[in-house]
Amino acid sequence: MSFLRSFSDEHLPVVRGEKVWLRPPQAGDYEEWAALRARSRAFLKPWEPTWPEDDLTRPAFRRRLRRYDEERRVGTAHSFFLFLNESQELVGGITISNVRRSVAQTGTVGYWMGEPYHGNGYMTAGMRAIIPYAFGALRLRRLEAACLPNNDPSIHLLEKVGFSREGYAREYLCIDGVWQDHLLFALLRGDARG
Repeated sequence: MSFLRSFSDEHLPVVRGEKVWLRPPQAGDYEEWAALRARSRAFLKPWEPTWPEDDLTRPAFRRRLRRYDEERRVGTAHSFFLFLNESQELVGGITISNVRRSVAQTGTVGYWMGEPYHGNGYMTAGMRAIIPYAFGALRLRRLEAACLPNNDPSIHLLEKVGFSREGYAREYLCIDGVWQDHLLFALLRGDARG
């Protein structure tokens, strides 16, 4: 199926939504990605793992693309950049990672939004587009997500697109250099149909 081909294939998946579209990152995205991430660093820092010192360099971006390609090839993760329909600007990203098959058929959704674009509904539109892709093309039956308990915009986003709060995990992820508690959310394929 074309949606499982590698980054080097010209038939990469494109997911279209209202206001936005998504596709896997490509080498030509480097400058726009690096500029947006640099401009948004202070905005993103409280919600993300500590960035390596060379994170925004071209060699680091190439390593990132190779990792994305390998993860897609073996089916453990599917990374997408989020673009605006009208201007074609890169505004953020969504990744379905930690894909578990066999009896689980589950993946974890993570996302980031560039600071100039937050609060405009673009991530909501991106999530609404990627959810049918996850349950359809990727054949998952459950999506999970986690966010810091004080990340009200992320909590609101997850609930708005149909995720249900399922629990609280102590010291769940190392965010901004500190092991931090997280709220746990999930969305089932049947929930999305509703």
